Amino acid sequence: MQPLTSQDVIERAQEYHVKFVRLQFTDIQGNFKNVAITVEELERVLANKISLDSAVLEGKYGPKQTDVFLKPDPRTFQVFPWRPREGAVARLICDMVSADGQPYAGCSRSKLRESRATWEKSGLELAVGAEIEFFLFHTDQQGHPVAQTHDNAGLCDLTPVDLGENARRDMVLTLEEMGFQIVSSHHESAPGQHEIVLREEDPLSMADKIATFKFVVRTIAQRHGLHASFMPKPLPGHNGSGMALSLCLYQEAENALADSTASNGLSHLAGSFTSGLVSHAAALTAIVNPLVNSYKRLGNSELDRVLRGWSESNRRSMIRIPSQRGSDTQIVLRSPDATCNPYLALALVMQAGLKGINDKLPLPVSLDEEGSCERVPRNLGEALWALTQDQFIQQALGELIFNRYLEVKNKEWDEFHYHVHPWELERYLTNY
Repeated sequence: MQPLTSQDVIERAQEYHVKFVRLQFTDIQGNFKNVAITVEELERVLANKISLDSAVLEGKYGPKQTDVFLKPDPRTFQVFPWRPREGAVARLICDMVSADGQPYAGCSRSKLRESRATWEKSGLELAVGAEIEFFLFHTDQQGHPVAQTHDNAGLCDLTPVDLGENARRDMVLTLEEMGFQIVSSHHESAPGQHEIVLREEDPLSMADKIATFKFVVRTIAQRHGLHASFMPKPLPGHNGSGMALSLCLYQEAENALADSTASNGLSHLAGSFTSGLVSHAAALTAIVNPLVNSYKRLGNSELDRVLRGWSESNRRSMIRIPSQRGSDTQIVLRSPDATCNPYLALALVMQAGLKGINDKLPLPVSLDEEGSCERVPRNLGEALWALTQDQFIQQALGELIFNRYLEVKNKEWDEFHYHVHPWELERYLTNY
């Protein structure tokens, strides 16, 4: 199928009686944002005539702002299936460019494009799938979420125990109507927790889908009177929610991770790619686990994903390489959660993996063969420090994104430390 052109977008907007178009984009911290226009402005939008202040990407902490221009990607045109057919609402995902038409340094989607271009020069292709977990919570009379789950079901339970089945079904149907390929969906192990698995696509398409996925899931949950949360660890005593990334590497349309002549069935490329991820794991964690709360999930006793290495069966490893070999061989990065900026996360995965390949790094010893291994950072503060020590990851992010991201996250880490938490009151107020 040929990708859509700007003219195709205009014709489809007319065909589907579109009245409003949401111009969607992602800021440096990973927040999905949008500007709504009427369809009469669509031609100007497709000519990159709509500008915003760069603070919308960078936040209020930048020393100075400049004008940036929305550059819609025609391939992302989509009519929202839950809105009325007359006066329909559509969306376009946008890059941000400077006045001269060049990619803006603070645009994370453009950063992923750069990584993809680097990969294409290598003759390699990467496909990415995602297993995305989330919770469904009740809301109060004002519509605010409360920490009360929609059910008390467990792993793969059915109705009537799984009360979220209807909402999850509507989510899947809506996502499929919007062009998603869904592998599976089920109730996860914690109360009110669900998982939907997306089939592998090229990294840019997958990042677009992850951003869209969260928006759609929240929208459908709201229509069921629920709140969908991707918070990594909302419930004490239960598993948190992650976003495992399935990474498949191809060379001349063949799976480049498998080697039937190797004792472990893995190619040299698989070993080097994995080693690249492990080598930069600490700094990468600051991006793929961006919240203070992310580390509550990573520290979940025997089920954490904190060991800096790979294995086939050790559930504490950040990387798993399933035992299937051959055309199904894949590398699963298990540590990320869905609160990350998917464009930056995948850009860094591509860059770190390719560096391992270019440097011909050997496959690290499997955690199945050795009993212990260095762990990834224990908290956001450690992760941010690791980010400041990794020159390669800093260069991959670019100076603007690195500085803005670090500034916002350091502020968040400081606020967490200065805040008096309920645990402290419960522990100390009476006894001290």
